[in-house]
Formats: sequence, structure tokens, C-alpha cells
Amino acid sequence: MNPILENIKSRRSIRAFTDAPVDPADLDRIVEAGLWAPSARGLQTWQFTVLTDRARISELASAIAGQLQRDPARYTMYDPAALILASNDRENPHGMLDCSCALQNMFLAAHSLGLGSVWINQLRGICDEAAIRPILDSLGVPPDHLVWGMAALGHPAGPAPEAPPRKGVVRYVR
Repeated sequence: MNPILENIKSRRSIRAFTDAPVDPADLDRIVEAGLWAPSARGLQTWQFTVLTDRARISELASAIAGQLQRDPARYTMYDPAALILASNDRENPHGMLDCSCALQNMFLAAHSLGLGSVWINQLRGICDEAAIRPILDSLGVPPDHLVWGMAALGHPAGPAPEAPPRKGVVRYVR
């Protein structure tokens, strides 16, 4: 089978990671994959903020947990070794779509390198809350950006889950 299609079909969301760090060269490759994603009108108004400091990742997870009234001991964003925040100019009407394409490229790149990944969605609607924005500012996320999604990355702590069957949701009109 075509290796690209095989990579797409075998990638799964991984929600448990080992404590091993992600090789910086692999992180560079993953981010590069995101940079090559399509963006509306080629504007590329996104920013990818890469965190590898577990204390900073934990700080962000705790703030999100507090804002969403979740148990901070349980809401850890799966304790990843790395976290990539995909943000985009809030005035870009296609910012969410651009970040989604970039994150998908990053997930596929991570899988091709033997790493696990999972989409984290919770920042999307709370970026400007008083408990969240100062943390984003300290991480260098531009104040005019919204974080549309995050990629939690790391070495899988176990086997990938089985793929659910695909439903008959395709209709060809010829």
C-alpha cells in the first residue's frame, strides 16, 4: 500500500505517554510538517508554540482545568512530553481551518516518527479568560491570536487502540 495512505490509516489518538522526552530533531520535523499545510489564500497567519517544559505544560493544564471547573488532578492533557499550541490571528476568518490542517499534518508526521499524538481542544473558547491569557502571553502567543487546537505528543505508553469501523458516509455523484 502507498506509505502515505498507510500512515493515515494507521494513526490513532494516543492518550497515554511514557516519561521519555521527544527528540528535538523530531519536534522540528513535526513542526515543519505543520508549516507545509495549506492555509487560506496562503496567508500563513498561524503560530505554533512548542512546549517541552513539563512544568509549563502542567501550569497550562491546571489553568484550563480551573477555568472549565474540572479536577486538576485528572485534567492533565495526558501528561505529554511536548505540547504544540496552534494559534491564528483572530481576525482571520479561516484561522481555525488553517490550524486544523496544520495539526493534522503534525499528527501524521508524529505517527510516521513512531510518536503518539492527540488533539486537545479545550483552549479554543477560553483564550481570553483572566486565568488563561496571562499564561498564553508568557508563552509568546500573540495577544491577537486564538489557540484553535493543541497537539499533545510523546512516546506511546502502550499499543494504539483498534480502529473503529468506517461507516458508509461517502456518496459519489457521477
